[in-house]
Parts: sequence; structure tokens; C-alpha cells
Amino acid sequence: MKVMQKLGVWLLALAVATASIAQAQSQTKVFSNEQLDQMLAPIALYPDSLLAQVLMASTYPAQVKDAAAWSKANPKQEGDAAVTAVESKGWDPSVASLVAFPSLVQQMGSHPEEVQKIGDAFLAQPSDVMDSVQRLRAAAQKAGNLKTNEQQKVVVEQQKIIIEPAQPQVVYVPSYNPTVVYGAWWYPSYPPYYWPPPPGYYAGAVLATGIAWGVAIGVGNALWGGCNWGRGDVNINVNKYNNINRTNQISGSGNRANWQHNANNRGGAPYRDQASREKFDNRKAGADNRQDFRGKTDSRDADRARADQAMRDRGVDTGAASRDRAGDRTGDRAGDRTGDRAGDRSGDRAGDRGGPGASTRDMDRGGGAGGAGASTRDFNQGGGFDRASPAAGNRDSAFSGAGNAAHTRQSIDRGHASSGAASRPAPSARPAPSARPAPSRPAGGARGGGGRGGRR
Repeated sequence: MKVMQKLGVWLLALAVATASIAQAQSQTKVFSNEQLDQMLAPIALYPDSLLAQVLMASTYPAQVKDAAAWSKANPKQEGDAAVTAVESKGWDPSVASLVAFPSLVQQMGSHPEEVQKIGDAFLAQPSDVMDSVQRLRAAAQKAGNLKTNEQQKVVVEQQKIIIEPAQPQVVYVPSYNPTVVYGAWWYPSYPPYYWPPPPGYYAGAVLATGIAWGVAIGVGNALWGGCNWGRGDVNINVNKYNNINRTNQISGSGNRANWQHNANNRGGAPYRDQASREKFDNRKAGADNRQDFRGKTDSRDADRARADQAMRDRGVDTGAASRDRAGDRTGDRAGDRTGDRAGDRSGDRAGDRGGPGASTRDMDRGGGAGGAGASTRDFNQGGGFDRASPAAGNRDSAFSGAGNAAHTRQSIDRGHASSGAASRPAPSARPAPSARPAPSRPAGGARGGGGRGGRR
């Protein structure tokens, strides 16, 4: 008795868990079955190969619009010749393949929003899309409107309805009224989309079944798609595909390759759902350059380089070489921040603490050529360093080593020591300032007239 009770509790828990999972899955779907049947009604009765290429092309709605405009402007182009004629357009091969069927691509161009929904559904829920096509075909077959005839061959394999051209090299694109061909529509709140045939699509009236057939279009390699019903997606006949897409070759096992969406051909059309955005946006060419939108641009790099060079021209050691090496290891921005902080702050502290007194003491003590006095004298008299002087490149200054924090600290400590020594009483033998000899100038010394170069 207890075993039966436990079994009953277990079965009840399993049923609740299954229902919860099913509900969660339905809530995460972008399109419901009602919406899928509604949007796929105009294309579900196309031959499998053509249907596959329409589903692929729908994921590139902007290019489909361009292809429709081209086909309308070139009404005599069809079949393989039309596909070859647009090879230079750079469209996705699935889009280019549709210009082989002018009436179809122009119908799609007249319904851009519906085409984009079909593409979004196929990207987000490919298996659900294929199941919807089978539901629609089953309804048309039950209504007696889907059967083998001169234009197509309809077969059932493993409970899947397959549609093929009656002649492999000749394709008829059907056009039909969904409310007629499928019988009574099962979702009144979601009436099926209807793509009426373009003018001149067919000669004569619509058949009693509601299906009209366009002119026969001869194709050799333009029809290379296929439906993988068992797996719920589409694939590619590699040989046919490569024979007509000379500049975009692919490879596959057993002459079949799985189709992959190319996000670079999306043409700026946004992806409808978050999962598709996360999956495909990151595959776009140039995704690595998105850091430009986060503040790292070429202009900022150029500005930083010019500022760095200006500091070096003034004799400031910005630590560029060390920063470049660090940048190779840890990234440019980290190196730049370290160099900027060390250069600016240490340079300012060194300059402030040195002060006028330090420069005057250096000059009074008679620094020779290349020493602190010469450097200070050139700076004070000329408004900057005398870069024309041969010795200027070797002169030290209060800014030297600003990019090196340890070196800067040592310089500050020496400055403090020198300042303390200057404040102590001088030895009794030290001469008075008035009797002190004038400092000698090095050859080719400071610009300007005679006299002391210290600050007044």
C-alpha cells in the first residue's frame, strides 16, 4: 500500500514538473504556433529546395528588398543567368539565388515586414518553423489541394510531406490563397498572410483549388537548398552551390553542408530576440573594434601621443619606452594611465620643491657646462631649454626621471638635504656674497646678455 502511495506521489510530481517545463518553454518562445502558421502560410507549399532558400534569404531582409528592386528593373533576367548577373552585388548567396525566380522575389519585396518576421522566426525557432510547415502541408493535403501533378511531386516519407519539382531542371512557383488551399483556417484570431501574385504572373484564371502556377523556369544550379526534416533545419547541396557561387565556395561531408547564418549580411536590420542578438551580433566582422564606442578612439591615441612628445621636448621623461613595453603586456590604457600619473604628479612635486631658491643656489655654486646651473640658466633666460646647444640633450632638470617614481623620490630627498645644508650657518672663512667671484659661463653658453642668469 505504501509503495503504491509513493508511486502515486512520484507520478504526480513528474506531471507537475513536466507541465512547468512546458510552460517555461512556451514563455521563452519568440513566436507562438498560431503566429508561425500565420506567417508561413504563403510559402509552405513551395518545393523543399526553394522553401529552404526562402527561409535562409528571409534572415537578410534588407538584401531581399534590394534583390526585388533589381529583379523588377531587369524583368527578362531569370534562372541561373540572373544569379550570375548579380554575383558582384555582394548579397548573401541565398538572396542572390532568388533572382532566378522573379515573381517570387518581387512578392517578397512587396512584403518586407512579413519577410523579416519569417527570418526572425527561423533564426530563433528553426525546428518550430519546420513543424509549422508540416502542419500547413498536412492541412492542404487533407483539404485535397496538395497532390502530385505536372508541376510538382508530393511524397510522404517518415510522416513528413515532401514536395519536389516534377522535373528537376524545371521549377514552377505556386501562388495561392491560403484561406482556400488550406480549408477552414484553425486560428481565426491569426488569419494567414496572403501574397497575391504580381501582374502577369500566370495566364488564365486561378485553378479551382486556389493554386496558380507561374511560368516554368529552367534552373541548373540555382536551386541548391534542402530541408532536413529529421533535424528540423535546412542544408545545402555543396556541388550545386559551388557551381554557381564561384567566389564563395564551401565544403561539406557527403555533398551536404549545414546552413549557417552570416550576420555580416544582415544589413543593419536588428535581431528581434535577445538570444539571436547575443548569438549573431558578436560574429559580425569588426566586432573587436567596438572598444571605439567605449572611448578608445584613434583620435584619443593621437592626442595622447602628441602630448607625450611635447613633454619630452621640454625635457620631461614621460616613461614612454617603459609604458610601451608595459602596454604590450597589459594593454595600452593601463600603461598610459601609469605614465600620466607618474609624469604629472612627480614632475609637479619636483618642480615646486626645487623652487627659485634651488635654481639660484645651483647657479651661485657655479655649475659648469651640462650641470644644473647651465640648465637653469638656459631655461630662465630663454624661456625654455636651449635645444640648439650641443650640450642641451644631456642636461638634467628638476623634471628628469619624472616617469620613474623611485628616482623622483631620491631627487626630492637630495633637494631636502641640500635645502637643510643651505640653511645652516656658513664657516667663518666663507667670503661675503659681495666678494664672491662671478660664476664662469661655459663656451657657447646662455643666450642673452651678461649678468647672472638667476631669478630676480
